[in-house]
Amino acid sequence: MQRVEAELERLINEIDYDEVTRLFKMLSGGKRLRAKLILKIAKDVKEAPLLAAIVELIHAASLLHDDVIDEADTRRGVASVNATDGSKTAVMLGDILYSKAFTELVNFDKEVAQTIAVSVTALSKGEMMDVKMAETFNTDEATYLDMLYLKTATLIEAAAKAAALLAGKDAEAHALYGRNLGLSFQIIDDILDITADEATLGKPAMNDFVEGKCTLPYIYLYEALRADEKERLVQAHAKKIDAQESAWIKAKMDEHQTVVKSFALAQKLSNEAQAAMREDAELVGILETMIQRSY
Repeated sequence: MQRVEAELERLINEIDYDEVTRLFKMLSGGKRLRAKLILKIAKDVKEAPLLAAIVELIHAASLLHDDVIDEADTRRGVASVNATDGSKTAVMLGDILYSKAFTELVNFDKEVAQTIAVSVTALSKGEMMDVKMAETFNTDEATYLDMLYLKTATLIEAAAKAAALLAGKDAEAHALYGRNLGLSFQIIDDILDITADEATLGKPAMNDFVEGKCTLPYIYLYEALRADEKERLVQAHAKKIDAQESAWIKAKMDEHQTVVKSFALAQKLSNEAQAAMREDAELVGILETMIQRSY
């Protein structure tokens, strides 16, 4: 990871603009999940740290744009760029990071580069779907999971597949692993948005629902409620809800076990990914750590 951070610093310095350097230093690095995956899968390949840095630039760019779209004031517990320097600056910084990433990506083998490039198109499509879906209360699980795959899982899938291509390993098995890791990781995040407190989340609890997002626990809840309760849930959607309404939603989720049902799907996806990577203890360990996050 030190080599990845060194590559990131080099790439940012090559942009040769102090403002970009300053703003990039403000960004929280996060878990670096995609970079760690690449390093574990292609640990003996000298180009792996650079590919990991490229993918992290792409991920950072997508988060910058995501925060502007969501009008988010914080990211990973610290002030977002759009909060400190404005949305225009955040968008432009995201564009610069995307562009620099692709400038470096073209130096890789065509299949590796194409794997990452295709995922970025899918990621952007997923972001647009997410925004569109927030306009109404979505009750369709398949539509939600499709959006989740595009917005979140596709770049993790691409990172795993591209690393496998670099290392001469089974690309499709690693792609399945990355896809399911990404989906189950996001489902757990959706659960934590409901069950964790604000200090843990770095943002208000149940913020997804307030922003108009109908994640799996809400979709499953809608399916289980009576007609009058369905109406109450829909009326609360995409609004700032008070403590009483929040308590009612959580009580109904407990009654109908919708968080448990959502976790069961995350566990199923994780198990499929573990089966694909059963001979790689490190990759299985990443899944086990992810799925055991407290909820």
